[in-house]
Amino acid sequence: MNQYEKKTTSGNNTSSITGSLPFEGRWTVGATPDEIIPSHGTDLFGVGYAIDFMAVDSQNETSRKTSWRTHLSSEAPEIFYAFGKPIFSPVSGEIISIHNGELDHKAYRSLVTLIPYAVTQRSRMRKGPEAIAGNYIVISPNNTDLYVAIVHLQLDSLIVKKGDHVIQGEHIANCGNSGNSTQPHIHIQAMASADFYNTVGIPLYFNEFTQQNTETRESEIIKSGFPATGSVVSQN
Repeated sequence: MNQYEKKTTSGNNTSSITGSLPFEGRWTVGATPDEIIPSHGTDLFGVGYAIDFMAVDSQNETSRKTSWRTHLSSEAPEIFYAFGKPIFSPVSGEIISIHNGELDHKAYRSLVTLIPYAVTQRSRMRKGPEAIAGNYIVISPNNTDLYVAIVHLQLDSLIVKKGDHVIQGEHIANCGNSGNSTQPHIHIQAMASADFYNTVGIPLYFNEFTQQNTETRESEIIKSGFPATGSVVSQN
């Protein structure tokens, strides 16, 4: 399939991007358009087809340990497998914009801590894209007028700058817990515009990856598509 083939989505002809998974190892899939569109419950900031990924171990756990803090308080981002993991460019193209300077904050996993965090969601949205995305990179794939954004990156881990040309699979930053993130993960989305305030999401497919159903433990190779919600994926 051509990397930037026109696909039919929800009955309409829509531009799409196909790239590679932006990480190594095993990552579980959070919100994804495989199950519902918009995948994050809103079309704001171009997140309509966005996908979340969290690194896991062989037992599909996202962190090295649990404690009383897991249930009643916040936790250090460093105990999560995703934190500090290298993130690679899913496409070849030009770095259109970057943002660095947002702190990696504490993580929250239990309802006791997630509910108060959710209450502050509206105030974060009023502060603009940086408060939501945290540290981010926006790439324009070669020969397109489309864009890919990778957000929630680790503070000071970005190793590219605006105007750089990157190749698919090139190390560009590390996973963090900046912005609107309850535990270390990456959020990746394709957009029609690089302006988060004035854009719409478009489908972002991944090619040649292995997908494991965590209930049956069965794996399959996906040639091109959205990863399934709750599955664990890895590069072939």
